[in-house]
Amino acid sequence: MKLRWLGHACFLLESRDGSVVFDPYAPGYVPGLRLPPLQADLCLCSHGHEDHNHASSVRLSGRPCALTVTRIPCFHDEKQGSLRGENFLTVVEAEGLRIAHAGDLGHALSPEQLAALGRVDVLLLPVGGTYTLDAAAAARQAKEIGAGLTIPMHYRGEGFGFDVLQTVEEFLTHFDSICRIKESVLELPCRCGCEVAVLRCPVEE
Repeated sequence: MKLRWLGHACFLLESRDGSVVFDPYAPGYVPGLRLPPLQADLCLCSHGHEDHNHASSVRLSGRPCALTVTRIPCFHDEKQGSLRGENFLTVVEAEGLRIAHAGDLGHALSPEQLAALGRVDVLLLPVGGTYTLDAAAAARQAKEIGAGLTIPMHYRGEGFGFDVLQTVEEFLTHFDSICRIKESVLELPCRCGCEVAVLRCPVEE
C-alpha cells in the first residue's frame, strides 16, 4: 500500500482494496502547490473550503472498491464550528490498516469522538495553526490518539503553504522519534519505528 502526499492536506492512498484521494485543493489556491492529474476510486473531502474540497480535480475510476470508510463529525474551530464551520475526521480501512485523515481539525477531540475513532495505525494531522490545531495542540492530540505513526500536514514550508501557518519544525519539537522521508510517497505499513514521519512536499517547480 502506498500513501502519497500531494501537499497541504491532500493525499492519495493506493491499496489492494481500492484507492482514495483526501482533500484535493483548487488550482492556484495553495501558494506554491499544484495538483497533478489524479484518478482514484473515491474522493473524500473533510469540509467545503476550496483548499480541501476541489473534487473535480479527481477523475473517479468507476470501479467498485473494498475500502471501509468511517466519518466522525467534528469542528473547524474551538467554538463548535461557529467560526469556520464543521469538519469530518475520516477513517479508511485498507489491507487491515486504519488510516485517519483529520481534515481541518480545530479542537481537541472529545472522549466520545476518540472512542468512535478507535485504533489508528496512521494519522494525517494538521499542525500549522491559525485555521486548525497549532503545533502544541496537535502534538497533544497526536499523543492522545496514540497512532502507530503520525504524518503532519497543513503547514508552511519553504516555497509552499499559507504565510500565516506555522512550520512543521514547531510540531516536531514535541517528539523524540522522527523520520524525515526524502520522498513524497511512503510504503505502508511503515517499518521506520518512529512516532512521526515527515514526507517531502512536492513543491511546484
